[in-house]
Amino acid sequence: MGQNANFKNLLTIMFASAGKLSLFVLISIVLLLGVKTITDPLVAKAERQNLLDTLNQVMPKDRYDNDPLQDTLLLTDPKMLEMLGSEDPVMVYRARKNGKPAGLILTTIAPNGYSGNIYMLMGILAEDFRVAGVRVLKHKETPGLGDKIELNKNPWILEFNGRSLRDDNDPRWAVKKDGGDFDQFTGATITPRAVVGQVKRTLLFVKQQSEFLYE
Repeated sequence: MGQNANFKNLLTIMFASAGKLSLFVLISIVLLLGVKTITDPLVAKAERQNLLDTLNQVMPKDRYDNDPLQDTLLLTDPKMLEMLGSEDPVMVYRARKNGKPAGLILTTIAPNGYSGNIYMLMGILAEDFRVAGVRVLKHKETPGLGDKIELNKNPWILEFNGRSLRDDNDPRWAVKKDGGDFDQFTGATITPRAVVGQVKRTLLFVKQQSEFLYE
């Protein structure tokens, strides 16, 4: 009898502990779901604003009155992606003012940097295909040399602002060492050469595909 009583007491204790643990887990899950429900919209809003702030670096917000995050086009055609240096689909953000095309914002990749791919964000105005702005998003270029393509390291990237690609200035779209208009960095010509070349190719792509890109 004593052993049976002890066994029953042990079972009672085990079930009571399991019940408390289950209740604790349930309460924790409910709390986590509650916190997630509250924070998810805030996180999404912050991420959206960060993306919009990034886009506004290459397309001034006074240039458009629509929501470019809602007016997008996903590029998947391999030939188009090749022009942009990408193997993955590229999202194009379309800026409009008074319902008319104002500009495009898209990522483009220079595949021939000194240390590999140079990922950039470009804004291109619709009226005359001028560059609204260029920013380097990611790269592996040499610190102190090639990393001057970053705006926080050097204002060089601002040389693209307001420039357009035309038949008469096509040869000038190169670094000065190659007979063009763009400065190169001391001891690092490959990096700016790659950036200039890809910005030029992206401008050519947008000029060729503008009707499709804004449809």
